[in-house]
Amino acid sequence: MDQEKKGLSREKVIIRTSVIGIVANVFLAAFKAAVGIAANSIAVTLDAVNNLSDAMSSVITIIGTKLSGKAPDRKHPLGYGRTEYLSSMIVSAIVLYAGITSLTESVKKIVHPEPADYSAVALTILASAVAVKLVLGRYVTGVGKRVNSGSLVASGSDAGFDAILSLSVLASAVLYLTTDISVEAWVGVVIAMIIIKSGIGMMRETVSQILGERPDCAMVNAIKADIRAEEGVHGAYDLVLHDYGPDRKVGSVHIEVPDTMTADEIDALERRIQHDIFVKHGVILTGIGIYSMNTKNDAAARIRDDVRRTVMAHDYALQFHGFYVNMEEKQMSFDTVLSFDVSPEDAVRELTGEILAKYPEYSLQITPDVDLSGTYDEKKG
Repeated sequence: MDQEKKGLSREKVIIRTSVIGIVANVFLAAFKAAVGIAANSIAVTLDAVNNLSDAMSSVITIIGTKLSGKAPDRKHPLGYGRTEYLSSMIVSAIVLYAGITSLTESVKKIVHPEPADYSAVALTILASAVAVKLVLGRYVTGVGKRVNSGSLVASGSDAGFDAILSLSVLASAVLYLTTDISVEAWVGVVIAMIIIKSGIGMMRETVSQILGERPDCAMVNAIKADIRAEEGVHGAYDLVLHDYGPDRKVGSVHIEVPDTMTADEIDALERRIQHDIFVKHGVILTGIGIYSMNTKNDAAARIRDDVRRTVMAHDYALQFHGFYVNMEEKQMSFDTVLSFDVSPEDAVRELTGEILAKYPEYSLQITPDVDLSGTYDEKKG
């Protein structure tokens, strides 16, 4: 219920912030359009178009947020959270289109220049627009980071760019009035290039999210630490998180437990872990795999330590875990996290050769893992 309330609260915050952005941008677009037409200024007119595209972006953000909040159904049992990523892509496409259109119009004005006619009222409106956009940008970006909304963060960043662009338009107007030098068409080109760059950046970020990014390392470490804190757990490994939209994550993990635990004890342990991780982190652990840890004789511990030293002597081996040896049946298995710099096949082949040279009577199974969270990027663990 707490997660449901959190989701509803997040949706309301995003919609309220987007509505504020729509109202502000519509007013700014109207005033700037009036000034641009009256002063025959392409730079001011394009600035108005940019504000209008921002308003449209906020409308799409609201639609995306509402759709992503739909309850799960038979067709989409994990909900519609990823709709927000699609709305972010549409927003970036609108920004990109606005930038290309602005560039075309600015180039036309360079080829066929027309004198502008600024008034004191026009300059006042432009100066006010700079202040409004600065305040709006900081507010929207702050709210977006707080509720983990990529669309809001993108809109807030765009508003900050707009403030800079409006300031450049104002500066070009003042320059024209004081020196009779017209650079507004060139300012329009700069505005257009910045808008295009912003649109490309937003689209690349959204595509990266849709493709699937590494989860936040701090979150991964916190989840693993909470799992390790459970009595009977000697280690937490192979945490995989699947992103189904902001604050909607489903995952799986392996835990290492003593080989003396019963099925009843393991079942109770898994249920506790699933409940605690959902309450603390909002992550649904759909599966918890088990690594059995040798605890019944010292010989198994000595073999484990020897194999660990052999594996970790290689720079490409980032972590060693899940070791188990059956000394009666002469079977040995473990997992190792490998660097992206090495081929898993080559690493497994080399490690297999080294370990079987020491323990030729054993059969060996090595499972290569990848560092999904970036936990071992800086140092071996």
